[in-house]
Amino acid sequence: MFGNMISNMMVKPFQSPLFDSPEAHGLDYENVEFKAEDDVTLRGWLIKGGTGKVIVQSHFGVQCNRGGWTPKGHGPIAPWKQDIKFLRQAKYLVDQGYSVLMYDLRGHGESDIGTIPWVSWGPEEAKDVIAAVDFASEQYPEASIGLLSICMGSASTTYAFGREDGLGRRTNLKAMIAVQPLLYTCFIKALGMPGFMARSGEKVSAKRLGFDMSAPDFVKDAPKVTVPTLVVQNTNDPWTEMGMVRDYYDALKVEKDLMLLDLEKSRFAAYDYLGTHPEEMMGWFDRYM
Repeated sequence: MFGNMISNMMVKPFQSPLFDSPEAHGLDYENVEFKAEDDVTLRGWLIKGGTGKVIVQSHFGVQCNRGGWTPKGHGPIAPWKQDIKFLRQAKYLVDQGYSVLMYDLRGHGESDIGTIPWVSWGPEEAKDVIAAVDFASEQYPEASIGLLSICMGSASTTYAFGREDGLGRRTNLKAMIAVQPLLYTCFIKALGMPGFMARSGEKVSAKRLGFDMSAPDFVKDAPKVTVPTLVVQNTNDPWTEMGMVRDYYDALKVEKDLMLLDLEKSRFAAYDYLGTHPEEMMGWFDRYM
C-alpha cells in the first residue's frame, strides 16, 4: 500500500490540469503539436514575438504543465497558496522581442503519455526537450534559441545535452537558465520520509519505469552542456540539498553564474519569483542571444 502511494506521488502522470491561456495575458499565439523521436505527441503554445530569438520553456514535473502550477485540487496543505503562471515570464520575454515555445512534457498537460507511461524525472523527458528545440528551429530557422528549464525541466535538458545525438549538436542554442535543478535522491532525503516508505515507493517505481530512480544522475551530464548557463536557486528551499546544486554548478564547463535567492521557505517561492521578477534573470538571455 505504502509503495503504490509513494510511487504515485512521484511518477504518476497527468496530476495537474491546464488552467491558464495566452489570451488571458493578451498574447498572440498558436496551438502547436510535434512528435518526439519515439513518436510521442507533445502539445503546446508558440507565442509570437520576434523572429530572431526564441525561448524554449520546459516546466517542472508531476504536478505542473506548460501553464504553471495551481493549488486547486491539492487540498488545504498545498505547498503554495496561489497560481504560479508561467505565462507571466512569457509576456515579459515577448515584450523584449522574443518568441516563446511553451509545451507540455510527456505525461503532463495536454501532451500524450510516454512509451513508458510514468514520469521519469528527466531521462525519458530529455527526448521532449530535443523535440521542442528542433520544432522551434523549424519554425524559426534563422533564430537563436535559449532554454528556460525549470526543475525537472533542468534535469531533462541536462540529460538531453548528455545524449550523443542530443542538444550539443544544435549549434543555434545560445544560452540556458536552469531553475532549481533537483535530483530525486536529494528530494527524498530532504522530505525526511521514513526509510521503509521511501524504499517501498522506489521498488514500485522501479517496476513501473524499468530502472531504479536513484540511479540516473544528470550532474554527470552537466560537463556536456555547451551553452552559457545561469543556475537559479532559493537558498531557503527545504526540498533540496544546496550541496547538490553547487555540484551541478561546479560541473558545468561553460561560462556560468549562480543566482542565489533569499526567499520564503518554500521550493515554490522561486517558481513564483520567476514570473514576478523576470527582469532579474532574463538579462542572461539578452547577453548571449
